[in-house]
Amino acid sequence: MQDTATAPDTRAGRLLDRLMTGLERFGNKLPHPFYLFTVLFLVLGVVSTVLAATGAGVTVPGTEERLEVKGLFSGAGISWLLENSLVNFTGFPPLGTVLLMMMAVGVAERAGLLETAVRATIARAPVRVLPYVVAFVACQAHVMSDIAMLVIPPLAALAFRAAGRNPVAGLIGAFACVCAGYAAGFTVGALDALYVGITEKAAQVLPMGAEMATHLLVNYFFTASASLLLALVGGLLITKVLEPRLPQPTGDGSAPEGEEEHSGEVTPLQMRALLAAGAAVALYAAVVLTVWLMPGSPLRGEGGALVPSPVLTGVVPLLFGAFLIGGVVYGVVARTVKQAADVPRMMAESVTGMASYIVLILVIAQFIAVFNWSNVGTLLAVESAELLESVGLTGFTAVVLFVLLVTVLNLFITSGSALWSLMAPVFVPTFMLLGMEPAFTQAAFRIADSATQMITPLNPYLFLALALLKRYEPSAQLGTLMSRLAIFVVPFLVTWLAVLGLFYAFDLPLGPGAGIHLE
Repeated sequence: MQDTATAPDTRAGRLLDRLMTGLERFGNKLPHPFYLFTVLFLVLGVVSTVLAATGAGVTVPGTEERLEVKGLFSGAGISWLLENSLVNFTGFPPLGTVLLMMMAVGVAERAGLLETAVRATIARAPVRVLPYVVAFVACQAHVMSDIAMLVIPPLAALAFRAAGRNPVAGLIGAFACVCAGYAAGFTVGALDALYVGITEKAAQVLPMGAEMATHLLVNYFFTASASLLLALVGGLLITKVLEPRLPQPTGDGSAPEGEEEHSGEVTPLQMRALLAAGAAVALYAAVVLTVWLMPGSPLRGEGGALVPSPVLTGVVPLLFGAFLIGGVVYGVVARTVKQAADVPRMMAESVTGMASYIVLILVIAQFIAVFNWSNVGTLLAVESAELLESVGLTGFTAVVLFVLLVTVLNLFITSGSALWSLMAPVFVPTFMLLGMEPAFTQAAFRIADSATQMITPLNPYLFLALALLKRYEPSAQLGTLMSRLAIFVVPFLVTWLAVLGLFYAFDLPLGPGAGIHLE
């Protein structure tokens, strides 16, 4: 294995080392995330109360309704918090997603399915090519929705370990590439349907947009092209920048208790179990696909539509079923699941390992709920958008400024659909008046939506990545993770903008029937 504790001795390398060290020290000086969000919660409460006392409010473009800022530390605010704090916690979307998937993924992991699958597929890629393979897979994973942030990074860590490389590089690199490629790829998912629906409504703010049809693939050529370049850049960063600067892992992740180190070979029994699990999952997928495609199927959407439909909105329980079926079948054939009680035991062990994450969600959920309820988030987004609009810039420069604005706002409002719902009514009509297609504005938003979510503490999956990192580095803190992820932000943002710039310069179609400029 290469000496991953020694970084390249160049001026640029030393500068980057100092920058990463500074970021790590700064991040590690922050209080424990639980207390950090407690302080932010109190600050937000004070700010919202002061703004409410001054009569602050905002009118969302495209509507007549004025939203008044509501103060948390008021009679109404305290009543709301008492009535909704439990709902804020238990109803926090990532919480249910993580717990549900951890149960199924835990069965597949503890039964041995995931590691065998990695050693039989991805890990067989040449060692030098492995980072690029992982980056490419991660950049295509948004079809799995947020589940990709839960599934892909630990699989990448297993692949790196099986190949004799640092598993932390696979874990962090995969997480960064999943975030950066969240709005990219050759795959199409529920996120595309959400964006298109919001874009279409925003375009209708102007008379010219009333009959301007959009469709699911308006950005397909752009996102597919970007995903290839993002994977190349991601693999390069993992190989040349991240991995050489990582210490060797010292935690259980390098050799889980009760599990022997493997040579990388798959035994005949494991291969039979893998094939049986693959056949079971394929049969399961075929049944779901058949029912989905059947005319009049309950799995179709409104009016018989395939997209959006319950299959896409319900992808979490469908993936739960796939991982559970695969794990159980593999375990039975490979004799790692010897009795029925082994399955719930594996589920319980998986959830137990997420205890620290659940505690963090308790306070994070309250902070985000107050941010939305108080209308402070809406005020911040709309005022910032109107400030950029008042500058009156045109052309690609205006688009770049728009991307940078949304990149900053994405640090505070991590829900892509929520942020696009706020930004689209302002910027889709604005850029239409400047002669640009709604599809082009949507493509620009995709860039900003993916560039900075990997480093914002408001992204609950960042703390999930930290929990996974602690398996390999028990002493790792939030600053450790953020400093390593930060090296991906600017290169990925520049890559996204370069691809968009090429499409703009050569007036290339962003998708079928979707150009850059209005005719």
